[in-house]
Amino acid sequence: MQSTLHALADQLTELDHVLEPLSEADWHLPTRCDGWDVADVVIHLAQTNDLARASAENRFTSFIQEMPNATRLPVSIDDAADIQVASERGLTGPALLDRWQTSATTMLEALGSADPKARLTWVAGTLAPRTLATTRIAETWIHTGDVAHALGITLAPTDRLEHIARLAWRTLPYAFARAGKSLFGPVDFDLMGPAGQSWHFEPESQPATTIRGSAIELCAVAARRVYPNETSLVGSGPDFDEVLRLVRTYAQ
Repeated sequence: MQSTLHALADQLTELDHVLEPLSEADWHLPTRCDGWDVADVVIHLAQTNDLARASAENRFTSFIQEMPNATRLPVSIDDAADIQVASERGLTGPALLDRWQTSATTMLEALGSADPKARLTWVAGTLAPRTLATTRIAETWIHTGDVAHALGITLAPTDRLEHIARLAWRTLPYAFARAGKSLFGPVDFDLMGPAGQSWHFEPESQPATTIRGSAIELCAVAARRVYPNETSLVGSGPDFDEVLRLVRTYAQ
């Protein structure tokens, strides 16, 4: 759990360093998230940080019920996010930065205080605090990239991607189930990290499908920021194409 929390803290810090020097105009640059500017992306992250904090404190359901426009929920997850972001539009740059920093700090504290053996309520059901922390690494990494892209900044990939790649691998059965699909058999990820290190996520039984290649590319595919055919990922097995089509880095 501690290594996951350290990775989450580092990911939060990376985004913080990107946001701190922003001008008022920078906050309103368009991002690759359809219809959202930088401010909207950061509001969304702050709101989902608050949601993760509520989960870690065992008040997820009451928190949802008290959200603005709660009577309009549930709709789709994307529509719900749009509704909530709209409820906080109009903040100045300093207020946005403070909103983000407060949400990040309190979420990290709540996850650090949670019982590691607990089952926490989340959007997709219940999960362990470590898994929830990993989903926060993944979502923060994705949207840090969105903000950096809007600003024309290139961020160096880090070993934090190992947490994200493992999450994508572990949640494949869930991703397939949501799509009404079934895996033919276990899946193996044989990936290369950003420093050339080997990250091998293998099932207990013989894999039916193997995905090989760059962990950076696999995480980008799972984040829906690049298409599989735009990468050098290769593999074999009956689920190869479907794995790359359905893999995710977040629990929805």
